[in-house]
Amino acid sequence: MCTDHPLSRRHFLGSATAFGGLFMLPRHLRALQDAVMDIPVSANHIGYEKVLWRYKDFPMTQVRMRDGLLKNAMEINLQYLNLLPNDRLLHTFRLTAGLPSTAEPLGGWEAPDIELRGHFAGGHYLSACALMYASTGDEQLKAKADALVAELAKCQQPDGYLSAFPVEFFDRLRHYQKVWAPFYTYHKIMAGHLDMYVHAGNEQALHTCQRMADWAINYTNPIPDDQWQRMLLVEQGGMNEVSFNLYAVTGKPEYRDLGFRFEHKLIFDFLADREDKLGGNHANTNIPKVIGAARGYEMADDHRYHTIADFFWHAVTEDHAYATGGTSDGEYWHAVGTLSTHLGPATEECCCSYNMMKLSRHLYGWTGDPRIFDYYERLMYNVRVGTQDPKGMLMYFVTLSPGYWKTFGTPFDSFWCCTGTGVEEYSKVNDSLYFHDDHNLYVNLFAASEVQWQEKGLTLVQETNFPLEEGTTLTVRADQPTELGLKIRIPYWAKRGVTFRVNGRLHNVRARPESYATLHRTWRNGDKVEVSLPMLLHVCPIPDAPTMQAVMYGPLVLATGMGREGLDEARIYGPNGPWDDHRKYPMPELITASGQGSDAVRRVPGDDLRFETVGQPTPMQLKPLYQVMDERYSVYWKVNTKAV
Repeated sequence: MCTDHPLSRRHFLGSATAFGGLFMLPRHLRALQDAVMDIPVSANHIGYEKVLWRYKDFPMTQVRMRDGLLKNAMEINLQYLNLLPNDRLLHTFRLTAGLPSTAEPLGGWEAPDIELRGHFAGGHYLSACALMYASTGDEQLKAKADALVAELAKCQQPDGYLSAFPVEFFDRLRHYQKVWAPFYTYHKIMAGHLDMYVHAGNEQALHTCQRMADWAINYTNPIPDDQWQRMLLVEQGGMNEVSFNLYAVTGKPEYRDLGFRFEHKLIFDFLADREDKLGGNHANTNIPKVIGAARGYEMADDHRYHTIADFFWHAVTEDHAYATGGTSDGEYWHAVGTLSTHLGPATEECCCSYNMMKLSRHLYGWTGDPRIFDYYERLMYNVRVGTQDPKGMLMYFVTLSPGYWKTFGTPFDSFWCCTGTGVEEYSKVNDSLYFHDDHNLYVNLFAASEVQWQEKGLTLVQETNFPLEEGTTLTVRADQPTELGLKIRIPYWAKRGVTFRVNGRLHNVRARPESYATLHRTWRNGDKVEVSLPMLLHVCPIPDAPTMQAVMYGPLVLATGMGREGLDEARIYGPNGPWDDHRKYPMPELITASGQGSDAVRRVPGDDLRFETVGQPTPMQLKPLYQVMDERYSVYWKVNTKAV
């Protein structure tokens, strides 16, 4: 990804009730929730995984966001989810099932003549509602989603088939005729229903999902292996992952076997041999498959699948990722060592970042390596935050081509794949803030929030305005004195010295970047830890072009503004975007004796993270990429010493 980042080096370790301000599910639903690895195994694990996470996150029902950047994004997303009428979401499902509908059709990728229709309306949307319910306890949204599940069940065929397009699409796939990814959409619909069961306790949704899986088993089993592998060349999303997750909550081995049935050998074989042949492959077609491999490892202790997931993650983060952590150009990966030639208008498909964050959770659950969250944090603050506008509209690509701009979708006429993963992401911003083992609580991300560790009778409240604030304050609420370790991630970028004050007194603790600082003591109600996390300017060069650098401040990629010429609402909001503009704009330059672009940049005093160049022929302003909304920009600079 870049030479200053630790992961650029291959040194990796192989009915709801209110309680304590947090929303809680009944015990039987918490057990089911813990069975799916998006909310991983905990004390209520029901026993189908063979490999458990050593480091477990807290169910989202035990983590609540407080006022801040991430909560604001979640609340904007909630408004958008409530904006979409069920009848419009159901329209093409009803027509496909032969049921009447007078609703106005949705547009974009959900339009009646688009072959991917149903992926958002019956899939991503349900997942987002379920995750939002777990995150907030919003009963109104749950009721809306429950009603959608009930109406979708009326559209399900007697053999279990449920889709917004006819089964003939699968027959076209079977006969190698052109068709746009029917199993991809089928996966989204299955996952949406399974999420409604796991996170919102909807039994009907589980029944629908199982019947869909039964149809997939009956459809795919008679297909010979060679024909099946050829069919898997067409994008199938995470059919393997959702099948493994369905096995996790039912214990029915046929669903586990369905997961293994979706192994795409053309991709998995070279990954199992630790060979990077990702160049030329469609990025977001394959990341979900590897998430499925991670889940298959957990379901069956299949070490080949462990190798696939581990090697793939490192290959992408080290050799195919930009300074932001995002990956792909024109939706594809390209040959190792050519990243500098792939700063196009269609870089960093947002789905890829969403799915790399999901995969990262698995690897962290196995290892507890804090460096994984260095990467996760980059994605959160550079590719996820900042790809949602104030009305909840979402992006498809984050362009890295100098002089281009951000483009957002529209409420009823976009529904890109990244619209779907976006509404999911902003429904679960609390899902990776905290983890735990038997004796320690891990603070992995700095965000205003609180987590309740029920078994310990302890709540940890985090107060911060990060990343505008360079630190955080952690306050303990404890029923009784409790001995445990509080482990605080020290990011790779925290090289100016991290300090801790416990109850106002400076506390000596080892705080080395890329590790955890451990505060082990008997915690009492009201104990307070103040953490100072000074940020500094640094650079992230492209590995194959060291003089092509992004300037960063802590985890934040900075962008320089390049004006608003030619931009209007029609260009900022889809369906068209910068990927349709083929003009080339020059990359801005920085001149510095050291060859480090950060030496030519300084922070402007104030609280809003503004920066400026120094000693340059033409002064330029910079700010965090996530704050850029309606202007042309550049992330990368050409750094030279020719005029020094």
